[in-house]
Amino acid sequence: MRPHVVLHSGVSADGRMDWAAGDSGLYYELTGRWKVDAVLCGSNTILAAFPAGSAAAQPPEEVPEEQDTPTARQWLVVVDGQGRIGNWPAIRSQTAYWRDAIVLCAQATPAPYIAELRRQGITYIVAGYDRVDLAVALAALYERYDIRQVRVDSGGILNGVLLRQGLVDEVSLLVYPELVGGVSPRSLFVAPDLTGGDGVIKLRLLETSSLRDGFVWLRYEIINAQAAAT
Repeated sequence: MRPHVVLHSGVSADGRMDWAAGDSGLYYELTGRWKVDAVLCGSNTILAAFPAGSAAAQPPEEVPEEQDTPTARQWLVVVDGQGRIGNWPAIRSQTAYWRDAIVLCAQATPAPYIAELRRQGITYIVAGYDRVDLAVALAALYERYDIRQVRVDSGGILNGVLLRQGLVDEVSLLVYPELVGGVSPRSLFVAPDLTGGDGVIKLRLLETSSLRDGFVWLRYEIINAQAAAT
């Protein structure tokens, strides 16, 4: 059994995640459509948001009513099999938005990093050998922490791994009225090229909305996802 996984991304009209200005307020407004138990991020996303040396954040003046107690907040789940993240005090200071962090590691994750997680009292899950086995990790989140619904808030690399492994149930796209172009792999879905049509991921449209200022919201169900918990 694993949680229901929703991949939520903001992209330009040509599917790029870089340079388009977007609308972060609208992006996070849409996240309220799901009552998720955890937000899943990759290490690159966390390192960009919390670079080394960044200070712990001050709490906001007002906390949303539905997030007024630690048990009502989401877990922050971070994939960090290489043990790259070092600024956990700053990350964990965002207690108005998540209850605490869970780090997904592998057996090959450096031992000093695991020891530091233990020293700081940070929850971690070891799944996989040389890299994090996301299927096993998601099952552990379901079984050990009662996490039933997960929203992925990450870049194209983690998105690509989850999609290729059939671990996503819904795809939610806030499409910006902008075009970026380019040849670098900065789309919402970064993965090795297919060698045949068997790996194409089929989608079923669930909802479409025209929002303010030319933004469009598209919500899809993935037809051939591996079975999640019901």
